[in-house]
Amino acid sequence: MLRTHTCNCLTTADAGKQVTLIGWVDTVRDLGGVRFVDLRDREGITQIVFNPSNAEVHEIAKNLKDESVIQVTGTVTLRDADTINDKLTTGTIEVVAESIVIENVCAPLPFPMDDDKADKVNEDLRGEFRYLDIRRPRNLNLLRMRAKAGLAVRNYLDEQAFVEVETPTLFKSTPEGAREFLVPSRLNPGHFYALTQSPQQYKQMLMVGGIERYYQMARCYRDEDLRADRQPEFTQVDIEMSFIEREDIYALIEGMLKRVWKEVLNVDIPTPFPRMPYKEAMDRYGVDKPDTRFGIEITDFTDLFKSSSFKVFNSVANSANGVVRAINAKGLEDITQGELTNLENIAKSLGAKGLAFIKAANGEWKSPILKFFSEEEKAALKEKLNIEDGDIVFFAASSWEQASAILGRIRLESAKLLQARGKLEISPNQFNFLWVIEFPLMLWDEEQNRFVSAHHPFTAPVKEDVPLLDSDPKAVRGQHYDIVLNGVELGGGSIRIHNPVMQKKVFEDVLAIPKDVVESRFGYMLKAFSYGAPPHGGIALGFDRLVTMLAGRTSIRDLLAFPKTQRGQDLMAQCPSAVTEKQLKDVHIKVRDEE
Repeated sequence: MLRTHTCNCLTTADAGKQVTLIGWVDTVRDLGGVRFVDLRDREGITQIVFNPSNAEVHEIAKNLKDESVIQVTGTVTLRDADTINDKLTTGTIEVVAESIVIENVCAPLPFPMDDDKADKVNEDLRGEFRYLDIRRPRNLNLLRMRAKAGLAVRNYLDEQAFVEVETPTLFKSTPEGAREFLVPSRLNPGHFYALTQSPQQYKQMLMVGGIERYYQMARCYRDEDLRADRQPEFTQVDIEMSFIEREDIYALIEGMLKRVWKEVLNVDIPTPFPRMPYKEAMDRYGVDKPDTRFGIEITDFTDLFKSSSFKVFNSVANSANGVVRAINAKGLEDITQGELTNLENIAKSLGAKGLAFIKAANGEWKSPILKFFSEEEKAALKEKLNIEDGDIVFFAASSWEQASAILGRIRLESAKLLQARGKLEISPNQFNFLWVIEFPLMLWDEEQNRFVSAHHPFTAPVKEDVPLLDSDPKAVRGQHYDIVLNGVELGGGSIRIHNPVMQKKVFEDVLAIPKDVVESRFGYMLKAFSYGAPPHGGIALGFDRLVTMLAGRTSIRDLLAFPKTQRGQDLMAQCPSAVTEKQLKDVHIKVRDEE
C-alpha cells in the first residue's frame, strides 16, 4: 500500500509514530515561513507541516497546487492547545513531513472545489468535469450514502430469504408503456430489442419458475422527457413474491424502509405506515401521492353552489361529474400579483379557465366573484374553511379529476410560498410515510376511446369487484398500492393476475387489445400461466428517489455518479454521439437527413 493510514484516522494515541499518507492537496497556507497543507482523501483531512529546517521538503512544498496528488511520510505530533481544530476528526494532531512525493500535478481548476462555491457554478460545467465534482467531500459522501442504503436493502432482503436474480436488459418492445429505447439486432435484420422499462414480465416468469422470493437492484430505461427526479436510466429495488397477499407486501416494505432509515440516518421510523384509499387522497389533497406534513386540505362545496346565482359554479355543480371545491391557504393574503399570476397560469396549464379566489383582510373579503355569493354561501365558506384575516381561498370548478389536479397543485405551490415567508414550517427531518391503496383498476382514455390500465395490465382486481369487469370496469378496484413519502412516490406494486383466463379477459375484453397483439406481446405469459402459475405479487421502489429523500436533496442527479442533463446528455463523455456508416450498416439502419 502507498499509505499506512487514511487522512481521518490519526489521533493523539498515534503521537510519535511515523506514518505515510497520500491524497489530494486541499489547501496550502504559509504562516511565518512554515507551510501547512491540508491533505484530503475519501475519509477526511490531516494537516501536514513543512518546516524550513527540512530545506528539501520545504522547497517542494512551496510549489504545491490545490488538488495535486502527493504522498507524505512524517511523524505524528500533538498540536498546541491553541491550534486544535475542533471541526476536524484529526484536529488534535498534525504530521511533520520528512519526505514528499508528488504523484500528479493538478492543472488549473475549471471551478472551485469548495462545496458552497462549487454549488453556484453552472451545472453543465460541473457535468463536463464530473470527475472533479465527485471528488468534492459532499458528493463523495452522497455516493457513499447511496452504497450504504443499497447494502441495507440487500442485507434485509437476504435475511427474508429472497434470492437476487439478474434479468435481461434486452427485452421485447411493449409500446403501451412509456417510450422505449430501441436496440437494433444485427443478427435479425429489421428486428429490435427494447431496453427494459422494468423487469415486470421477467419477474413474473420467475414466480412461475418457483423462485418464490426474488429481488434485484434492477437497471431500467425509459426514453422520457427529463426533470429533477427523472433520468433515462435508473435503478429500482424490484421485488416479487409468491403465495402472498397485500398485507405481506406492506409488512415487508415497512420493515425494509425501517432498516434503511435506521442504518443510514440512525432514525427510527414508526410502523405500520398509515393507509389511505386513492379516493380519499384525491378528495383531501388532489393528488395520489399526498404530502401530509401540512394541511391546506381541499373542501367540497358542490351541493352549496347547486342553487347559486353565480352561473359558473352553478352550471358545473349541476353537471355530470362536476364539482366545486376550494382550499384555504392560511396566511397567504400578502401574495404578490406576480405570484398570483403564476398560480393562475399553473391552473390554466391543468385545464382551468382561470383561478377564482377570495382574499380576507382587515375584516372584509375581496374578490371579483364575491358579488355573486349569497350571505348563506359566504357563511358556509367561512365556517367550513375557517376563513380569517390574512387568508386567501382558491376555487376550482370542473370535473372531479380536473378540479382535484388543479387544487392539488395549487396546494403545493401555496405551501412553497408560505414556507418562503416563514409562515409554514416543514422539518427536513420529518418523514411521513403513507400507503395509498384501492386505486381504480381501469381509467377511461378519451383519446383512445377505451379503457387503459391505471397501473399495468397484470394487476389483479379486488376479488369482490371481479363481476364488475363486465358491467362497470371503471368501478373495479385494483390490488395496487403505492408507497409515498412526503409527497414523493417511492414505488408501487400490486398483486398480479395469475390465472390465464382472467389475464386474457383483461387484455381482450376490458382493455380491447386485439387478439393478435395480445399473442405477439404476451402469448408466452399466457402459456406460462397455464402451467401452474402461483398467486404472486410485488413492488418496485425507485432507489434513486429513495436515496435522494434520505440525503435531503431535491434532484436525483446529486445521488448519481454520472447523471445526464435534461437533454439526456453525458457532458463528460460527450454522448450520445454519432456512429460510423459501417456500424449503421451492420445493424441494417440508414439515418435519414433532417428536413
